[in-house]
Amino acid sequence: MKQSTNRILTTHVGSLPRPVDLMELYRNEAPPEKIDVRLTTAVADVVRQQIDSGIDIVNDGEFGKPMSDEVDYGAWATYVYPRLTGFEMRDLPPDFDAFKTILGGSKDRRDFADYYNSPESFAGPASRPTRFSINVGPIRYAGHDAIRRDIQNLKAALRDKNVEDAFMTAAVTGVSFTPGEYYKTAEEIGAAVAEAMREEYKAITGAGINVQLDDPILVNVYEFDYSASGDMAGYRKWAESHIELVNHALAGIPEEEVRYHICWGSWKGPHSADLPLGDVVDLVLKVKASQYSVEAANPQHEHEWKVWKDAKLPSHKAVIPGVVSHKTNVLEHPEVVADRILRYADALGRERVIASTDCGMGGRIHPSIAWAKLRALAAGAALASKHLWPVTSAVEV
Repeated sequence: MKQSTNRILTTHVGSLPRPVDLMELYRNEAPPEKIDVRLTTAVADVVRQQIDSGIDIVNDGEFGKPMSDEVDYGAWATYVYPRLTGFEMRDLPPDFDAFKTILGGSKDRRDFADYYNSPESFAGPASRPTRFSINVGPIRYAGHDAIRRDIQNLKAALRDKNVEDAFMTAAVTGVSFTPGEYYKTAEEIGAAVAEAMREEYKAITGAGINVQLDDPILVNVYEFDYSASGDMAGYRKWAESHIELVNHALAGIPEEEVRYHICWGSWKGPHSADLPLGDVVDLVLKVKASQYSVEAANPQHEHEWKVWKDAKLPSHKAVIPGVVSHKTNVLEHPEVVADRILRYADALGRERVIASTDCGMGGRIHPSIAWAKLRALAAGAALASKHLWPVTSAVEV
């Protein structure tokens, strides 16, 4: 996997704004062959847009992961259920609010309940889910055709294109830890999902493309389950077992082909109870990856470049800090972006920094702003590069 050897390289986290007509095809459950035709052209277009925006390490925009709404809060994870056997969709009770149940332990949502209950808050999808996946049988990977299609689309889009590298995202193994009717414990279902998702990871890396594991679960479990009590010991015990499972899923995959992304959620709220990176960075670095993607523009985490001064990051590995954010519509100035990059370069060394976004841009902000942020990211990286690799005269006077 590339490092920034002569300039700061740029990338992003994965999700990019999807074409309206592609979302309509997904929403209307169009015939697969019709979706596939449009998907091929859409991926070609989004690769070209990334290159035109100055992005060095590109992907397919996650377009192969169905998203039928304009807000993308769950496609990164829910796409796996059609690719796994053993799950069945069930209706939720009409009065059941899944989001309040899942987020019920959040200190942030308790401290700012008036905000979260107000019409001005936007802390999740406009429409609440009415169905959920429950495990009813053995879990096996069944997404071979889908991942093969996604790989072929990206490789076709990259043909004759000048890019530094390419990646594809995949859900981390913990997307479903809820015991169901077949597996009776969270540990059993977690292990089964890990074994199954390894096939997707191997398909991606086997095609010569780097895989990015998306894992907001690691830090958000603290927010949802432990922030109200402040039980750090209990959280750390859970997190250690989670990391072990992630590494189990990565067995046999070279770590130089893996990048690992954590984030603190897409909702536009105070985030006052976010887990500090310093409390979990040692566990993050146990993941068998060569690059680690973290939020660094989010105001709750922008200061955490300091964590990397003392973190024991091996010399051959790199950090991918987000230097533009999906949590605000304010467009970052390239000088601000450059300053954020320079702080990370000071802490880690210039070669071990790759500039990125905090999280996926697709569905979180208006497409025109998302692409403007990627251009600002590239402009800021260029400014930082001029500072970090100053031009010197080849002729001594």
